[in-house]
Formats: sequence, structure tokens, C-alpha cells
Amino acid sequence: MPVLNSYPSANAVIFLDFDGNTVDGTSWNWRGSPIVCAVSGLNTEQVTHVFNRVAEDYRPFNINITTDLTKFLAAPLDKRMRVIITTTSGWYGNTASGVAFIGSFTSGDDTPCFVFSGLLGYDSKKIAEAISHESGHTLGLYHQSQYDASCNKITEYNAGQGTGEIGWAPIMGVGYSRNFTLWGNGPNSLGCANYQSDLAIISSYQNGFGYRADDYENTFDKTTPILFSDNQFAVKGVIEQNIDGDMFRFNMPKRGRFQLNAIPYNVGTGNAGSNLDLQITLYNGSQNLLNIYNPGALLNSFADTILKQGNYYLKVEGKGNVYAPAYASLGAYSLIASIETGIRLKLPRLKLIGLQSGDIHQFNWIIEGDEKMVQQVLEASVDGNDFIEVSQNIIDTRSYVYHPVLTTNIQYRLKVISVDGHRYFSNSVMLKKNEDGPRPILLGNLIRSNTVTVSSPGNYNYFIIDFNGKIIIQGHLTNGINYINAGNIINGMYMIRFTGNDKQWNDKLLRQ
Repeated sequence: MPVLNSYPSANAVIFLDFDGNTVDGTSWNWRGSPIVCAVSGLNTEQVTHVFNRVAEDYRPFNINITTDLTKFLAAPLDKRMRVIITTTSGWYGNTASGVAFIGSFTSGDDTPCFVFSGLLGYDSKKIAEAISHESGHTLGLYHQSQYDASCNKITEYNAGQGTGEIGWAPIMGVGYSRNFTLWGNGPNSLGCANYQSDLAIISSYQNGFGYRADDYENTFDKTTPILFSDNQFAVKGVIEQNIDGDMFRFNMPKRGRFQLNAIPYNVGTGNAGSNLDLQITLYNGSQNLLNIYNPGALLNSFADTILKQGNYYLKVEGKGNVYAPAYASLGAYSLIASIETGIRLKLPRLKLIGLQSGDIHQFNWIIEGDEKMVQQVLEASVDGNDFIEVSQNIIDTRSYVYHPVLTTNIQYRLKVISVDGHRYFSNSVMLKKNEDGPRPILLGNLIRSNTVTVSSPGNYNYFIIDFNGKIIIQGHLTNGINYINAGNIINGMYMIRFTGNDKQWNDKLLRQ
């Protein structure tokens, strides 16, 4: 087993035991015989993956997640817990993915908790979720449950809500199918009036370890200065509490382009395993707000802007989103920034318009300026950090249509290069993944009158938009056939956008 530690200086320890153990003389041995636990069945790569996920769940706290037995044995008896990850589950009945005694972390008798890897299909993500969940029980946590308005329990395990990168569930519920799993603050399994603050219980005096010390101050007068080296800087930090905000100060030596990638700790694509939905706020030297960066469908954030010479401040925070509360948006992050001085400001006008029609992505753009452009490239990114070229040099056109291979949310921007080598970037456009299901349907893309016919499965909104992005007309659809009076629209190409149920669809419309 690899020797891994998340916070070696901490006295409190949660030991992840993957290589088998014999349990005897504990509260589990009520039948009077030892429990011989086989190994986990996970390879080194899987063990590391599981460790990294669990370590991030406990990152805000003054506790060491470890695979090192010597760290466990050196910890005080009432500040340590062994989690046995094993294929041996028959002794408990093969009915649960794990089991623990509530509050046993401080029992002082080395009573372990268990996670049954075989019953979880040796799935690293599910095993990590179960480890954090069962460890949470030992720290005093009950299940996060759901109740109806009459206080009837709907489910013992709150399964959260949402899909994709920001799909959320509480760790003490069930988060096997959600990417963004966090500690919760809601009614527990003992009743709808029993609100359980997971963070307060884990960090309580009873458990004896609390939060990590704050690594960066959160006020303007105590900001941490960051120095550029070869026009770049990199910083790592941790948001330890939901009242925490890390403040940094940097200096732009000249007017130029500032690019920042703020990335939560993760174990893979789509910020898998992250516990932090990052928000970055940029202030000028007079402490006036310039911009807030927090893309709604992503956990990471990014900035790409032109700044004048002078001092600037950055504030890093954990925030919520449409699915997840901000309550436990905590964890590690990294900031990677670069500056490019001596470049020109944006063109007088460079605007990208992106529309989605089914699984086809359509783009138009406007370029106005005196410089001659020698290259135009449409770029795409799934994480907001790394952009790749979607198109080749398309200098003789102002539109592009293609069928993306990826089914995730995709962010686009247009890069243009002038004859003297200057680079310019357009605004960013996010197109969401296509999801099957009922939606309004445009009955005929070609119209020769001002009546647009739409078949709708319910109540939706519609917008008719020209290719400059201007809304010409908007209104509401009802169930059935809808006849839209589009007014005196002139001949040309338009888009009709339908929205509803937190989704949107776009179709092309030609008036002749």
C-alpha cells in the first residue's frame, strides 16, 4: 500500500486500512469470535484515488487522513479511527455498504468502522463516499434525511439534486451518483426538527481537533502579496470555513492582459472529487469591485481581462450554486495566473454568438476594427482552463457550424490574430449539453409570412433573436399548437430560443 498523509502534523487520525485486519475484543465481537477481514481488492492506483477523495472531504479539519499504520498507532486513543476497507462482509449480512458505531471516534478502545468494497463493486468513487460517510458516523453524525411538508420521512438518505459537475448530495446522505458531495446542514434521521450541522459536530469540542489554522487572511489590510516570476504566479490554499475568504494582492507592472485559472482540488476531469465551488472577486488598488468570476455550471473559475498598471486584489471564496448550498463549499484550490504586457486592448467590437439546435452548435461573430486579421480560430474548453481549436483558420467567414463529439457543457471563445501578430479574444459563450426529453418543436424553419408555428408539450418561453443577438419578440407557449405573430420581421436568418424546466433549445428560422 502507498504511504499517504493528508495533514501529517495533525494529532487526530483517520486510518484507511486496505490490507486486511483481524478484529477482536471490540464492540463488534458480540459473538465472542474474531472477525478476520480480507484485503480490499483494490490496486495501488485505486487506493490513491480513494485516499485523495476522502482527504479532500476532511481537508478543512485539523485531522490527518492516512494509510500509514505508524501514524495511527502514534495518535491518542481517543483521537483516532481505523476504517477497514475489506471484501469480508458476510458477518454483517451483506445488506449494507458499510457500518459504524455513532460517536466511536472518541471511545478510546480502537473499535473500527467498516466499508465493504466488494458490495460496492470495487468502484473507487463509491468506496471513497462510503469511507467519508462511515467515518462521519464515528464523529457523531446521523444520516441527512428528507421529509415532506407534514414531517413524514421521504427517505433515510438525502440523495441531493442536479446533474453534471455541480450535481450535489450530502456526504451523510447518499452521493454515489453526484459529483459534488459535501457535508450537510439539514434534518437528520431522528426527525424533521432535528437539524444537524455536520461541520459543527465534526469540529466540536467532543471530537477534539477542530478546523485547520487559516492559511491566508481575508481583509484588505492583511492581504498576502503575490509576486510575478516570468510574468506568472502560482498559489495554493485551503478554504477552511464557510466564513473564510483568502485575500491576495498583486501588481500589474504595465497595462496588459491578466489571465487567471482558479481550480479546486480534484481527482480528474470535470473537477471530480472537488468540495469547493470557487468564486473569485477582483478589486482595484482603491478596493473598488471590478468583477466577480463564478461560472454557474463549473466548480472552477477563470478571468481573462485587460488591466491598467497598478495594484489589484483577489478574493477567493467557496460559494454555492443552483443545486448546492454554500454551507460546506470548502477545500483546497490552486491559482495559476499570467500577464502579457505590451498588447493592445480589445478590438472596438469582437462579439461571439453561440446557439444550439438539437445537438448542433452554431456560431456567428462580429469583428469591427482597422487592423487586418490573418487568422480566426474558434476554441472550446470543457473546464474553462484548457482551450483547444475547434475550427481551422476561417478568415473568410463569420460563421461556423459543427456537431460536437462531447456531450458535456462546452465553453467557446473566438481567437483572432492581426497581420502584425496581435492576439484578441472574444467574449465566452457556454452551450449546455443536449439532454433528451420533451421540448417545443418549430414546425417549419422556412416562413413566408409573419406567423411562426410551434408545437409545445407544456408551458415554455420563446425568444426570436436576430444574428446580432438582439431579441426581436418574446412570449409564452402553452400546451399544443401555438401560432406566434412575429411582427414585421424583415427577410433574413433568425434564431428562435425556447426555455423552461431549467433548459433551453435553439432552432434556426429563415424568413423569405
